Amino acid sequence: MGPQLQSIVTMLALVLIAVSVGAGGFFAMREAGLRARRSRRLGSEGAAEERAGRPAEVLSGVLEKVRQVGDRVAIQDPAQTSALRAQLMQAGFFNRDAVTFYSGARVLTLGCAAIATLMIMPLTHGKGMLGLLAAAMLSILALLGPERVIKARIASREREYRDGFPDLLDLLVASVEAGLSLDAAVGRITDELVRRYPHLAEHLKLLTLELRAGRSRKDVWMRLAERLGIDEARSFATMLRQSEEMGTSLGDTLKVFADEMRNKRMMRAEEKALALPAKLTVPLILFIFPCLLGVLILPAAYKISQTFSHMH
Repeated sequence: MGPQLQSIVTMLALVLIAVSVGAGGFFAMREAGLRARRSRRLGSEGAAEERAGRPAEVLSGVLEKVRQVGDRVAIQDPAQTSALRAQLMQAGFFNRDAVTFYSGARVLTLGCAAIATLMIMPLTHGKGMLGLLAAAMLSILALLGPERVIKARIASREREYRDGFPDLLDLLVASVEAGLSLDAAVGRITDELVRRYPHLAEHLKLLTLELRAGRSRKDVWMRLAERLGIDEARSFATMLRQSEEMGTSLGDTLKVFADEMRNKRMMRAEEKALALPAKLTVPLILFIFPCLLGVLILPAAYKISQTFSHMH
């Protein structure tokens, strides 16, 4: 990048920063004037209530701006929208505008990365590729950051779902054997799972609401399996559908399936325990083995060096 091109980029960045700061100051002054007129109109009591609710109002205003941006850049393909909505529900976002907020958040993230890049470029003037490297890192973070956050939330919740599903089945078996129906048992055990598995309990509450709304049991459990995104829930929904179609005993079926899920959880724990020595190999080689080697060899090396020094 030549000196003239660097100067042009620097001047352009400064102009854009000045325009951004000026626009921000204009809107801030405008908002302050509106608030002052509103407070004078409402009186002292109304002004006190407004100051108390100001953080919530600011947050709602920011969310509304994000939603408006998301509406403008919303995905038009229904298939992609459905897939993204299902992914967001697996991450715990049940709001019907979750896709819109997510799209708006991605656009705002890119905008923030662009502004940060324009602010960094003048600071890295004359430092070679440092500015381009910073811009590339910000762009990568803006492009992949929201998606990685969603995937991390999904992975964390899936671990909770897999750990809590056997306990859910055990409680269902106990409740059904005590004389409760399956729908009543789900409503009963939801309160028991809130403290240990809060996110799984949220899905069970939503399942209870769908049952009360009149949806069929097999459709409700299939929708739960899609929201959870784990194989155990899909197998359980399929088992309930087959049990309802064939007329088999629900208590016996639940007991067999609960035993199977408990065995699977034990197998996963054993698999992790068996994989632990292989995972510890690299830390042992990199950190512990050099220290042990130094403790064993350094005294002998020191004695040998002292012996040779006395010989000479």
